Amino acid sequence: MMKKSRLGRNLDMLLSGQPFEDLVQTAKPHKEELRHLPIEWLQAGRYQPRREFAKEALEDLANSIRTQGIINPIVVRLIGDNRYEIIAGERRWRAAQLAKLNEVPVLIKVISDETALAISLIENIQRQDLNPLEEAEGIQRLINEFKLTHQEIATTLGRSRTTITNLLRLLSLAPQVKLLLQQGQLEMGHARALLSLSSNLQIQAAEKIVKNKLSVREAERLVQNGTFINAEIVIPLKIDADVQQLERKLSETLGAKVYFKQNAKGKGQLIIHYNSLEELDGILSHMN
Repeated sequence: MMKKSRLGRNLDMLLSGQPFEDLVQTAKPHKEELRHLPIEWLQAGRYQPRREFAKEALEDLANSIRTQGIINPIVVRLIGDNRYEIIAGERRWRAAQLAKLNEVPVLIKVISDETALAISLIENIQRQDLNPLEEAEGIQRLINEFKLTHQEIATTLGRSRTTITNLLRLLSLAPQVKLLLQQGQLEMGHARALLSLSSNLQIQAAEKIVKNKLSVREAERLVQNGTFINAEIVIPLKIDADVQQLERKLSETLGAKVYFKQNAKGKGQLIIHYNSLEELDGILSHMN
């Protein structure tokens, strides 16, 4: 396992909260070289946390590259004869391939494995198009490799410590739920609402959320009420004046709190609350 000290000055800069670009620029500045290289000499970085690249976004970037070229060079390091590993800028490299470029501008760095890992992880975590799980996995790798605290990572990435902690909690989701999150069928808010459940119940609730296209607020109520367990999903009615008046009349008549709920198919429930058996007896007597 890597130790913090092995990154030396570069990790000190990382922990100081300075932008990631400064880390790239100060990695052995006296041994860097700006060149144009054949695109086939480059290969994806081994420390890339991103598993998926959205095709539509790559096409958009490729169109931009066709008209404007690559403005920021791809950061690479030499790993063999005519073989360069990408440290930062893999999306630009993939888009350049779609744009049918023969060569790409690169900034060649001489950096250690540890520094390459730090740069690659932070560069990708700071991208807005990473899905929450990819972010969480990248953050966890920073913790594992460099023994960083949640606060140190938060400072480096310009996030709150709470945000970092909440992202890491996503790693405890059931595998099926993680897949739904990766595919964009669940939002992070949905996933957070499921964290208090066991794996089996997470899967049941997630399937109901996706099937019924629930909002995050509706998902939170679903989990809180437990209505997804072998039952129809119950969604509170949008209460209009007539419904409110009916609820008030029933509450006054029965001497208990009453409200209506319905599911996405229009089926509903009349909910009557009581706090004791004596109160229930009173409600039943009113009904008789």
